[in-house]
Amino acid sequence: MNVDREYPCDAVPIPAGLFTLLEGYQWARENVGESGGAVYRLHGKTGAPDLFLKHGRSAVAGDITDEMVRLRWLARHFPVPIVEGFIATQDEAWLLMTAVPGQTAYQFLDAQPDARVGIVEALATFLRRLHAIPVSECPFTSDHAYRLARARERIDAGLVEEDDFDDEREGWTAEQVWKAMQGLLPMPSDPIVTHGDFSLDNILMLDGEVVGCIDVGRVGIADRYQDLAILWSCLGEFDPSLQQRFLTQYGVTDLDRRKLQFHLLLDELF
Repeated sequence: MNVDREYPCDAVPIPAGLFTLLEGYQWARENVGESGGAVYRLHGKTGAPDLFLKHGRSAVAGDITDEMVRLRWLARHFPVPIVEGFIATQDEAWLLMTAVPGQTAYQFLDAQPDARVGIVEALATFLRRLHAIPVSECPFTSDHAYRLARARERIDAGLVEEDDFDDEREGWTAEQVWKAMQGLLPMPSDPIVTHGDFSLDNILMLDGEVVGCIDVGRVGIADRYQDLAILWSCLGEFDPSLQQRFLTQYGVTDLDRRKLQFHLLLDELF
């Protein structure tokens, strides 16, 4: 992995129930996608596969529990990390998972400029497959009413990282983001099964194909723009033409900019 996306670290204290599973591994801490918790890559153990360990307290512990439940459900439909161990206490949670082979879509786009169009088309194809899972089979709700309630809780608890907002909202407060979202409501919903955080760092690829997704704690029934907006924003960091290529390949013929803006604002609060 790119050295700027993780760094070596010492082993951290872990529950006794996980100690034997992690003995002999080298540790590295992730710099991307921690969402208030800690993510570690366990590697370098002879004859053993790489593993990932997530750890969090308080609200983050609840998020990790949500991810564990969703991983086990989503594994029926798509390649996702296998849960190797899970321990939760009243205020803390640990989730141990297998590593999905490949590199993140971000790494592929960064390293292969000439292959970007093909990579984006593969991402769109994978997302269409994910969105085709029957809603009747999904037990999780992540619609914007539910997400708004969670966002309000995060604002009130002071959990929103205002210094990490996108450039368009640099200097904004969480309350300003909240007010801007309210101005876009109400809006119709197109409920499907969504990933919830479909960013380039959460999609894994190998040989030009998507081989799995990670960070699935927000999987649930929501509007398709929940996923479209996040990936659209990520692709803009590389080339705006890739944004249009993604939408075309996915099948969006008339971009709903109101929904796009709403979900970009919503993502700032998580």
